[in-house]
Amino acid sequence: METGHSKTMDKTRVVVVDDSALVRSLLAEIINREPDMACIGTAPDPLAAREMIRELDPDVITLDVEMPRMDGIEFLSRLMRLRPMPVVMVSTLTERGADVTLKALELGAVDFVAKPRIGVADGLRLLGEDITCKIRIAAQARVHRSAPRAVVGGAPAAPAALGRLSSERVIFIGASTGGTEATRELLVALPHDAPAVMITQHMPPGFTRSYAARLDGLCRIAVKEAVDGERVLPGHAYVAPGGLHLAVERSGASYVARVRDGDPVNRHRPSVEVLFESAARAVGRHALGVMLTGMGADGARAMRAMRDAGSWNIVQDEASCVVFGMPREAIAAGAAHEVLPLAQIAPRLMQHLRAGAGLAAACR
Repeated sequence: METGHSKTMDKTRVVVVDDSALVRSLLAEIINREPDMACIGTAPDPLAAREMIRELDPDVITLDVEMPRMDGIEFLSRLMRLRPMPVVMVSTLTERGADVTLKALELGAVDFVAKPRIGVADGLRLLGEDITCKIRIAAQARVHRSAPRAVVGGAPAAPAALGRLSSERVIFIGASTGGTEATRELLVALPHDAPAVMITQHMPPGFTRSYAARLDGLCRIAVKEAVDGERVLPGHAYVAPGGLHLAVERSGASYVARVRDGDPVNRHRPSVEVLFESAARAVGRHALGVMLTGMGADGARAMRAMRDAGSWNIVQDEASCVVFGMPREAIAAGAAHEVLPLAQIAPRLMQHLRAGAGLAAACR
């Protein structure tokens, strides 16, 4: 057990938990280079970490997913039940690493960093900005005590079907930090015949396929990673692949997904700005926009463009956000029609769709 007691009163105090001495050393070095944070201790396993957390009361923990004596997931589960605090997971870029990381986010971890499988030292140094940025965000995050899901498998009581609504309607969701679980909560509350949903969640390559597959197993709608050129269909949700932008285009009477490479927009790829700009352009008044929890301003201007083009927009409220960055900026841009707690967003979308369908029927 290694600890360091420097003057850290006004700094974000971080404990690093990793079974690799090299990774512990590198992460401590990266953290201590920053003027606003300090690594106050490193632990080789969760049992050592438990004592260190009691003794040092850190602001943020970085936690390896796979460790001896007790794996990171089991430790995180206990921690979030007994002493909830901001955790950034450090995971490997493997399919198993992705699945375990998604479980960690479900349990309450704020975010994750993917460490390279080879060239760990150089790879972690290159990721230094990403790591320290996520520690800063985690230090500001709202962390809730984790509780078991009310229904095993995740799905609540089935919402009423929407019936014959216009296939032209499309729901667009933008999210970042905290968004994997916020999006899950929204999608599991949608009926099987909901309009098409297009999602940009800030996530690196290698994780979005596992994320989409996990959602597909929980939701009544089909969820998949978006593929360039495919038709966008009701009852389906399309997740932007990590490292690529997602947009929508009109094709005759229907819509198609466009997945492309390109420069980061607002420092992100995929970017919510790209998806929402395309929604304003191609879908207009048939679009419904949703901005969920996340750091920064990605998508705020484009969400305002959606509103100007006739869309109906809902923004997640501060109390239910992990980080109230992107929603705050969308509100400031004048993009929101309504600001709601996460649990009320899906029911309100369905209410708005039913009201619109009723009005359309009355006008025929």
